[in-house]
Amino acid sequence: MTEMYEQKRVSISSKRQFTIPQKFFSALGFDKEAICTVKDGTLVIVPARNTSGGEFAEQILSELIAEGYEGEALLEEFKVRQSKVRTSIENMLDMAKKAAKGEAESYSLDDVFGEDD
Repeated sequence: MTEMYEQKRVSISSKRQFTIPQKFFSALGFDKEAICTVKDGTLVIVPARNTSGGEFAEQILSELIAEGYEGEALLEEFKVRQSKVRTSIENMLDMAKKAAKGEAESYSLDDVFGEDD
């Protein structure tokens, strides 16, 4: 893979906004979101990538190991459970949107997590 090193000066608006040059935007695969990170005094901006439940991988693996899975069975069950994460989150978001519109029942934090003692 050839490293691209190119630089372009951009203006920053009074609202702290700037436009990513089209050439950079296209070459790096930006879409509607970016991840901004400060590293060693430098602002690093990279395209946000959609996740498919990878953020829960460690928890899923931990549970599977505790349940006694190993080898190929561990891998197969991991794939099954990981594929269900995105669907579950999308369903929860849909229910939340309906509750916000008054089209479905809503729950308080106490309903979901119980009361603090």
